[in-house]
Amino acid sequence: MHKMMIGILTLICSFSLKAQDVTYNYDRGADFSKFRSFKWVEIKGSTHPDQMVDQQIKSALETEMARKGLSKTDGDNANLYVGYQLAIGQEKQVDSYSTGGAGWGYGARWGGMSTTTATTSTIHVGTLVLDMYDPNAKQLVWRGIASKTLDAKAKPDKRAKNLAKASQKLLKNYPPSVKK
Repeated sequence: MHKMMIGILTLICSFSLKAQDVTYNYDRGADFSKFRSFKWVEIKGSTHPDQMVDQQIKSALETEMARKGLSKTDGDNANLYVGYQLAIGQEKQVDSYSTGGAGWGYGARWGGMSTTTATTSTIHVGTLVLDMYDPNAKQLVWRGIASKTLDAKAKPDKRAKNLAKASQKLLKNYPPSVKK
């Protein structure tokens, strides 16, 4: 469990190497114009980081949600209940390069032998899932997912900047545009 918390801390604090992959989905029957306030809720069974990182995530998301016209409330009169989940996965990266030899051809090369070397490394990928629920209908109305390769060496200022950028990308399509 301790390793999981360290991993989640790394996940959230280091959204910085490659561009984020962001997807979203929403309930096409929901009236998003009625959502003006939100309340944080915990999603059962989800894993959360320590208190400091949790606050950093929420702060970055709150700033972006405010830009979208949503105000935070702690009361039960919120139009939306909002929660998030985190996950860390691993991928293998293979890097290969050739040395020696010259020219072209399959097999033998002009001027000597060629050697190809391949190395593998484990890449950690973090995923942040943001869910928005209509408390009156008791159903999920919007979900955004951001995935990114993690950088465990990112400094605190860089982490904050990357969280802000991830929040902006994650909420770019909220509220969804209504097609007529």
